[in-house]
Amino acid sequence: MTTPPVTGPRIPEAVHRRRWAILGVLMLSLLIVVLDNSILNVAIKTISTPAPTGLGATQSELEWAINAYTLVFAGLLFTAGLLGDRIGRKKVLLGGLVVFGIGSALAAESGSATQLIVFRALMALGAAFVMPATLSVLMNVFEREEQPKAIGIWAGGVGLAIAIGPITGGVLLDHFWWGSVFLINVPIVIVAVALMVWLVPDSRDPKPGRLDPVGVILSVVGLVLLVYGIIEGGELADFTAPKVLSTILAGVVVLAGFVWFEKRSDHPSIDVTYFKNKVFSAAIGAMTLVFFALMGVTFFSVFYTQSVRGYSPLQTGLLMLPLAAAQMIFAPRARLVVNRFGYKITTGVGLLLLAGMLAAFATLDADTPIWVLEVIFFLMGTGMAHVMTPTSVVIMQALPREKAGSASALSNTFRQVGGALGIAVLGSVLSTAYRNGIEGKLGSVPAALRDTAGESIEATLGVAAKLGPQGKALVTPANDAFLHAMHVTALCGTGVALIGAVVAFLFLPGKPPVPQEGKEEPELVVVGE
Repeated sequence: MTTPPVTGPRIPEAVHRRRWAILGVLMLSLLIVVLDNSILNVAIKTISTPAPTGLGATQSELEWAINAYTLVFAGLLFTAGLLGDRIGRKKVLLGGLVVFGIGSALAAESGSATQLIVFRALMALGAAFVMPATLSVLMNVFEREEQPKAIGIWAGGVGLAIAIGPITGGVLLDHFWWGSVFLINVPIVIVAVALMVWLVPDSRDPKPGRLDPVGVILSVVGLVLLVYGIIEGGELADFTAPKVLSTILAGVVVLAGFVWFEKRSDHPSIDVTYFKNKVFSAAIGAMTLVFFALMGVTFFSVFYTQSVRGYSPLQTGLLMLPLAAAQMIFAPRARLVVNRFGYKITTGVGLLLLAGMLAAFATLDADTPIWVLEVIFFLMGTGMAHVMTPTSVVIMQALPREKAGSASALSNTFRQVGGALGIAVLGSVLSTAYRNGIEGKLGSVPAALRDTAGESIEATLGVAAKLGPQGKALVTPANDAFLHAMHVTALCGTGVALIGAVVAFLFLPGKPPVPQEGKEEPELVVVGE
């Protein structure tokens, strides 16, 4: 009797035994990086207060404190994934965490808004090397059949971090000075580095080939120009401004040059021919649109809860808990829905649910029962969980396993670009609709203050406070104008989510294929075992 050949596991046994502990360390690393994207929003008002309470930062300086992080983070993701594949993902993770921790400590002790902007950029430099490495390490410590479950837990962690950022910031600001929202990262980094040295194996691409410095530079420059243009358009509420159009066009031209160069290179940073795969491109597109909607909704919902409803930053963070809870509940279980209904149905219905909840924002009023908002947030989180997990699996499994860092970088880059575009585009819609709605109600405001008062609901309420009793008459018109602007913006977001649903139904696959016995996967270099 002939015994059939048995294909051994691809993951070394010593690594396989501690895979869930490794996932825990990766989640801890991911938590602080994603959390920092949202935690600063809570501290903005405090930082704008004159010293010694804050830094006396202007509105423009506050915007750049946020945008410096986004620009550097998005611009370096390709490079980070590439270097991780070549020099080792554990090394890149450790280095990124150390840089992030140093940047956090320096940001906490900033003596001016300019210093804060510089140190936030340094934090983003470290974060750019952490985020893609967490997903690429995950792909190399779990066997293929367990990857959907692990990615689901990973995606749930992203949702958790997004929601607890404002809560953590609110608690810290209630008890400590503004710099505590950054200093809190340092002890977490120390713990994460220690656990990573102990538990996480190193891995890299066994055939990395030559470096592609031209491709790396083109990708960084193109992404930074594109994201900068998007952000600037949102700040100016005018995407037709020459500065905005020229920057976005320059970014598109440079990225087109990157694609042209990579297609002709014999050692490309990323094989752009993967985008010819409709399934891969559709998954990237769906994920981008989800983050477009998420970041845009987060942007205007904060103004709704704080400016219109009068909740504090901490209370606002707590109100968003249902969104995080839904992601934590459903993201790890989304793979079961995929197994039953397939990627197409799961992702498409998730995007339809998200579109429905965005449309529901168009029904909210100044006195809508707050439990309605909680239900909307919970169902939004449910829809997102059934988009993020399946699309992450499709993206990561569409590329060869040894290119995990590049796949992760692509996924995270499009997330960041989608988020920046959501804030910029939906923020621009919100600003334009608000100004159109409030301009006719500013007749009682001194002429010198009218332009400032029409910029946003916060600006209107600020001017109203300065005018004393006379300004009280502006509060109700400001709330009404904002609610109208929020309704218009929510419907625009609904349209974007519906486009994503159409893409998912047309191009994503059905049920995942059953693994074929005896089919071996490529060997990976795992260092240190």
